[in-house]
Amino acid sequence: MIGHIESYDPDTQSGVIKSEDKFFAFDLEGWIADVPPDQGDDVNFDVDGTTAHTIKLVGAYLEPPKAVKYKYVAAALALFLGFAGAHRFYLGFYKIGLAQLVFTGLTQGYGVLWGFVEAVLLFAGHINKDAKGRPLK
Repeated sequence: MIGHIESYDPDTQSGVIKSEDKFFAFDLEGWIADVPPDQGDDVNFDVDGTTAHTIKLVGAYLEPPKAVKYKYVAAALALFLGFAGAHRFYLGFYKIGLAQLVFTGLTQGYGVLWGFVEAVLLFAGHINKDAKGRPLK
């Protein structure tokens, strides 16, 4: 079957896989990969009742995601156009970008502070991924 890891606890070395609205428990003994399981990973597995075994990562997740967007571009957009949420649109967070635009309009310009704070967070590296979870360059 194909599914994705709903949850994984490294302390107990067990977790849950979801496939077609069904849940299957698994433990690390059934894991066949060089990297540890992570929540959200897509997997291929066999089933015995409600327990998954022979769990393999789907190929695309064997390599970490590659950065495609630039941190300093996002920070500059936040600094100069943060009131309009331009940096959030650039990073793919469209709903937050729209919320910033509306907030600025409703508060007569106080949304500029929101953009400035997020520019500082981008420069400091606290906002370090885009909407698809890829790291920033």
